[in-house]
Amino acid sequence: MIGRTCVTNLSDTNVVELHQSMSDKPYQANRTIGVLSIMMKQAEKWGYREKNTNPCYSVEKFKEKGRERFLSSKELQRLGKALSDFETEKPIPVALIRLLIFTGCRLSEIQTLKWQYVDLKKRQLNLPDSKTGEKIIYFGKECEQILRNTIRFPDNPYVITGALEGDHLKEIQKPWRKIRAAASLDDVRIHDLRHTFASHGVILTGSLPIVGKLLGHTRPETTARYAHLAADPIREAAQDVSEAISKSLYYTEEKDEPEEHIGKRLLNLRERLGINQRTVENRTKLDTSDIRAIENGDNMPINTVMAYADAIGYKLSVSPIG
Repeated sequence: MIGRTCVTNLSDTNVVELHQSMSDKPYQANRTIGVLSIMMKQAEKWGYREKNTNPCYSVEKFKEKGRERFLSSKELQRLGKALSDFETEKPIPVALIRLLIFTGCRLSEIQTLKWQYVDLKKRQLNLPDSKTGEKIIYFGKECEQILRNTIRFPDNPYVITGALEGDHLKEIQKPWRKIRAAASLDDVRIHDLRHTFASHGVILTGSLPIVGKLLGHTRPETTARYAHLAADPIREAAQDVSEAISKSLYYTEEKDEPEEHIGKRLLNLRERLGINQRTVENRTKLDTSDIRAIENGDNMPINTVMAYADAIGYKLSVSPIG
């Protein structure tokens, strides 16, 4: 029975009504029909329904808005603190979440991970059966340390052990809700940790194929959702190149200040240097940096100042004022 309707009597209309009743939750509605469809296929195999009578096939699924939620550096810091705070109370769930963060694996891949699949020497997980089939997951030193620190029970083949002997952890949503609430990340799902790994990978490497390999994607279009992130380092490189070219292409020599400006500055130096007007013979031309140096207190020879002043028409002599 499904509700009060027998499996054999479940019609297209029943399924459409169920789907429409969840129109305010399109994602959940579509997933519900997906699960129901699998049940109907199994019912056909077991002989409870006629072949090719799956009532879910007639349902037009709701449109779903793409969700690309990944954690920023500050959000990761908050999550890291929350994990540390909960480590004593919930060591197994914390280890699971950390492994998800550092591998980018799907939840089911870490939940059902067995020690026989773990190669610490090569730093890889040899998964015989994942969503996309057999695959290898490569990991770094941080993940290796988490695995080495995880307690290994001789009578349990799983890395993430459950409450029952010889079984893996089944319930993760309840501890996850507590941990994410402590980190003020109430909108973050566990699967978003995979998006976080992928987004950081694309930003750091700029390579969609490499990140696709890390995630175990079998189709390039699956990784393509992160293409806009791969463009960021390329865009930054383009800006760096543009700036370098621009400095040469639009180069202009620094122009000397107008003579009347320099003259005023020389007059301001009279009191400081004790200069009176007089004709001098040294006519060496200097640039504006000399006068700046004097104003800044550098030890500039006084006849250098006189030569500079004479070059622009000021006749100065060195003699105490007053």
